[in-house]
Amino acid sequence: MVSNRCKMAVKEALKKLGLHFVVVELGEVDLMETITEEQRQQIKRELLISGLELMDDKRAMLIEKIKTVIIEMVHYSDEIIKVNFSDYLSEKLDHDYTYLANLFSEVQGTTIEQFIIVHKVERIKELINYGELNITEIAWKLNYSSVAHLSNQFKKVTGLSPSHFKQMKVKTRRSIEEI
Repeated sequence: MVSNRCKMAVKEALKKLGLHFVVVELGEVDLMETITEEQRQQIKRELLISGLELMDDKRAMLIEKIKTVIIEMVHYSDEIIKVNFSDYLSEKLDHDYTYLANLFSEVQGTTIEQFIIVHKVERIKELINYGELNITEIAWKLNYSSVAHLSNQFKKVTGLSPSHFKQMKVKTRRSIEEI
């Protein structure tokens, strides 16, 4: 689950099946009752209807948790992370960063760093579209060391400078689920 819409879809699927949940978070569900294998299969089917899947594999679940932490950090948090992101991720997920990075790269075919950059670029596009912040404020908000660093990353991913993107009439963006 990578968005609030996904959380709503999961809640609806659980309600439809008469299951009670304590918590539905991005990538995690805590049910009040123990479910049977038949109920598990029903949940799986209901989630597939919404374009979601039930994860059973521990490695796949850890990958989803990595993605969730990154997505929450980039798209939903106003908190400025004061430590190195690798330390932040390790602490948040209680795993060594090297293990997380190797697992992520092996399974996803890209690095955690590249995943973060792509999400940051999409967030920059979103903030440019809103027009409430200038590029300097966006750089600060997304924890870039400088406007030049933000601009270089943006141009590497999009082929455009942030100011050129801002001037475009049609500004293409991708949803979080597509990234």
